[in-house]
Amino acid sequence: MALPPLSGPSAGATSGKPAKQLVVFLHGVGSDGDDLIALAPYFAHWLPDADFLSPHAPQAFDMADVGRQWFSFQDRSPEAILAGTRGAAPGLNAYLDAELQARRLADRDLALVGFSQGTMMALHVALRRPAACAAVIGYSGLLASPDLLPVEMTARPPVLLVHGERDDVVPCAFMPLAEKALSLMGVAVDSLTCPNLGHSINDDGLMAGIRFAARAFGIGMPLAGKPDDRD
Repeated sequence: MALPPLSGPSAGATSGKPAKQLVVFLHGVGSDGDDLIALAPYFAHWLPDADFLSPHAPQAFDMADVGRQWFSFQDRSPEAILAGTRGAAPGLNAYLDAELQARRLADRDLALVGFSQGTMMALHVALRRPAACAAVIGYSGLLASPDLLPVEMTARPPVLLVHGERDDVVPCAFMPLAEKALSLMGVAVDSLTCPNLGHSINDDGLMAGIRFAARAFGIGMPLAGKPDDRD
């Protein structure tokens, strides 16, 4: 059965002008788009010409009465994760294509920001689109089936991986594995390990993501600061 088109909360460019960039947040399992859209104001301070979208994942969460999922996470085997990302990818790609076209933007104007299962989706899709997006920022996730990249990879966007060293949901050990696999495929990868952090995003990780996105879009930023800094 075909899944319905993706939708979710959004925030327009704070400059009030037509968007020059598009930032799409992809939430984790059991959450929904209302979660990560809360990051939009922090990104928007440095990216005033960007539109922000945070779609709800297409499936109802199958381990609770609330929340959404890109795919079931009851089976966390590599085979199940690959099947899940593949199953959800067409809907996400169609959503990205439509939203870019609506703004007359291209993949080079797009940044994907994922958390946990959303990072799995961001990496899977971005590496297989016809053209590279501006950036992929992945928090607390993993790279599904890196052994398939040599035959499936079609794009090499710059990637930032951020992970809490005390993550007990998606262990931090997945980050260097992804970093190595991507680097071997010619992808420019930055990474940040956050000490004493569990399955979450802290100020250091958030600011690293904002800086990475700004740099990818060719926007300058001060060398230091926190997400809520204001001029």
